[in-house]
Amino acid sequence: MRPARTIAALGGLGGLGLAFVAGCVVESRAYTLRRFELPVLPAGTPTLRVLHLSDLHLTDRQRLEREWVRGLAALEPDLVVDTGDNLAHLDAVPNVLRALEPLLERPGAFVLGSNDYFAPKPKNPARYLLPDGGRRRIAGRRLPTDRLVEGLTAQGWLDLTNTRGQLRVAGVDLSFVGVDDPHLGYDRFPAPDHTAPAALAIGVSHAPYTRVLDAMVRDGASLLLAGHTHGGQLRLPGYGTIVTNCDLDRHRARGVSRWWDGAAHQPPQAPPPPDAAWLHVSAGLGTSPYTPVRFNCRPEASLLTLTAP
Repeated sequence: MRPARTIAALGGLGGLGLAFVAGCVVESRAYTLRRFELPVLPAGTPTLRVLHLSDLHLTDRQRLEREWVRGLAALEPDLVVDTGDNLAHLDAVPNVLRALEPLLERPGAFVLGSNDYFAPKPKNPARYLLPDGGRRRIAGRRLPTDRLVEGLTAQGWLDLTNTRGQLRVAGVDLSFVGVDDPHLGYDRFPAPDHTAPAALAIGVSHAPYTRVLDAMVRDGASLLLAGHTHGGQLRLPGYGTIVTNCDLDRHRARGVSRWWDGAAHQPPQAPPPPDAAWLHVSAGLGTSPYTPVRFNCRPEASLLTLTAP
């Protein structure tokens, strides 16, 4: 190839690369609200609106995402569930509580993720695309987790860290079972509950590891909520999610699907049994500050309208 053509070709490739990177960075701030209707309530039960938030990964100064989250209060959800990874900086707790402030006036529940315990640090982003070997490395300095938990529980939100809880929301009795972050191996499934059954049992986890999802459906949960995957963060057109950063199959990396005990051993297209739970995995709102990119996977919050069949 002639030098001029070589230079032109390299320039073209460089331009495409810059356009790709620019698009990824822009997309990482293109916050969107997704809506789903799930028939999980008993007949005659009033409809409930659940706002599912996950993976805010807020630093101490991020304003755009903070204000977008605050604006979600206008949806007037009956319940807010936060599935963890709120923090991305040692001084981020005030910014997170500021983002959630108007939503804390609503009934809520939460679990923690690894980034609520340890600050992120620079690393090779290509590692995220490699198979998950199960080895966990502490990712940085210890974060002020206790301050985050205190800020949420002081407003009445349920801390579901390896425990159970109950809420009466809009006249409907809900029961919850939650675990600490399975990605770090912190999950300890709580002892059985012998209280009267609620209208709906909800399982809450940061990372949707199959052992946890199986345990929750065996426990009686009909709705499972998780985050962690970022929806893959990079999704290829025509292929979808590349990796989930856990042992969940990539077809369930974001959005709504069905889950039942043993679903992990069935092909993705396998028909669910009639009593299969509904699983919602949020692609989340943030990213690590060291890899602030998304492709074909906009940051999201989800409004789940729970109805009777």
